[in-house]
Amino acid sequence: MLVCCNLAHQYENGTVKVKSTPYQYPQSQPSTQNNSDVLIIGSGAAGLTLALSLADQCKINLICKEHLTESATFYAQGGISAVLDKNDSIEAHVEDTLNAGAGLCNERIVRKVVSNGPQSIRWLSDQGVCFTQINGNQNTGKQYHLTREGGHRHRRIVHAADATGREMEISLAKHAINHPNITIHEKHIAIDLITGRKLGRKSKRCLGAYILDKTTDKVGVFGAKMVVLATGGAGKVYLYTSNPDIASGDGIAMAWRAGCRIANMEFIQFHPTCLFHPQAKSFLITEAIRGEGGRLRTPNDNKTFMSTYDTRAELAPRDVVARAIDHVMKKSGAEFVHLDISHKSKDFILQHFPNIYARCLDFGYDMATQAIPVVPAAHYTCGGIMSDAYGRTDIEGLYALGETAHTGMHGANRMASNSLLECIVFAAEAARNIAKTQPNITLPERLPEWDESRVTDSDEEVVVTHNWHELRQFMWDYVGIVRTDKRLQRAKRRVELLLTEINDYYNHFRVSSDLIELRNLAVVSDLIIRSAMLRKESRGLHYTADYPELDHTQPPKNTILTPDNYT
Repeated sequence: MLVCCNLAHQYENGTVKVKSTPYQYPQSQPSTQNNSDVLIIGSGAAGLTLALSLADQCKINLICKEHLTESATFYAQGGISAVLDKNDSIEAHVEDTLNAGAGLCNERIVRKVVSNGPQSIRWLSDQGVCFTQINGNQNTGKQYHLTREGGHRHRRIVHAADATGREMEISLAKHAINHPNITIHEKHIAIDLITGRKLGRKSKRCLGAYILDKTTDKVGVFGAKMVVLATGGAGKVYLYTSNPDIASGDGIAMAWRAGCRIANMEFIQFHPTCLFHPQAKSFLITEAIRGEGGRLRTPNDNKTFMSTYDTRAELAPRDVVARAIDHVMKKSGAEFVHLDISHKSKDFILQHFPNIYARCLDFGYDMATQAIPVVPAAHYTCGGIMSDAYGRTDIEGLYALGETAHTGMHGANRMASNSLLECIVFAAEAARNIAKTQPNITLPERLPEWDESRVTDSDEEVVVTHNWHELRQFMWDYVGIVRTDKRLQRAKRRVELLLTEINDYYNHFRVSSDLIELRNLAVVSDLIIRSAMLRKESRGLHYTADYPELDHTQPPKNTILTPDNYT
């Protein structure tokens, strides 16, 4: 018997009800500087874990682009990986992760994260996260129900039914709301980091950020001893994505402009199975369905096909499954393939996947009696801002956590359910480092106000809209699951033109949320294209028809891009 969470947290209109009052900028005078010990940009698993870990000793400003709980974490269905079964081992989890990463994982980092898996689950449980258990034992000797996903040889996925991310996000958000040292700023979007170098100083230390309040259209100055980017990935670069709308690569783009190195941006993970329906907006269908026996079938003749591409069939890593589906679709001309778990009982499906079942039913598909149509969609950014074992970046005082960071954990391909674990472990490590160092740091003195003296209100919003759609379309067409040199060259020419147009627009008109996101998407697209052009082999998530094999002439190496202002 499975004991599932009821997920009955205080939740109104799609958000946790926030009691703390966001800072309001005066309407009639310039914005004032809003200082804190730590400025955290992003409120997913990494940002919230860090905030809660530091709040007893630090004043924290927490920046949320939309509502507090709107993050990629909230939409994570499958779970969080941890070695809890007696037949499993840390070594097996490490080996599975290294195999999925196709030679580019940092084994030291992988071992660090995996070894902290059980401890992370205990911490989350202590925060009130209600993971699904078996035997109905809620009080003593907790025994979590473990499921299995692609790339894992054992059952090691701890989950809260099929809405693990939502349970985690809401549980952590409730604590953040009620902590007096955490000030939550909803509907705020970061524009750029403020560094000593930008202010003409010798030190390039990060001093804060310029942040737009979307409700007032005022730009504020947020100063801090430490700044943390936990802004998530960049799925909105692509036309089809499982990511929420906020996933526009903001942290990666800001860090690049500030002078940080960026690594492995060619490795974009496409989730193999998102619901195919015009109104579904790429609703993700968890990999756990395949882990529990779901089969992929061709839509025309209902035949299974995964065993033709990999001996692990449906349990192969995501890159293998996504390419197989892409190949079947292109070969047959189909717009989708089918995912079928109708051979399981309805009770089984409702017990394991209640939310997905209900959501599919909303769109007219009954998983208990029929296969559902699925397609791949951009899902996870494996590369990002280069950071060390404590989340520190190339810029003093600037940290990067979660999907926005490149830690060496995922290599060329992220193994399922390792990402939430990475968020918790690295947030805890960053918290320890910040707690130790921040008392010796002085808050930045008065920072320059945001200058709008030479810009006007835009009279051509169509430019933003048009460029937004053009960018996502050519990224999908030319820099998708299968790439070629010619496609990448076409994409490079287009993104260079768009960057010129967008920067010109940015320099002449007042900023808006859409313009900030478009600017960041263009920068991240350029980084993805440049990284892909440098890798002359097929490895992990990067598959090119011009170089379909691994390059065995040299050891595997990361793709590292260095900005002109890096020193």
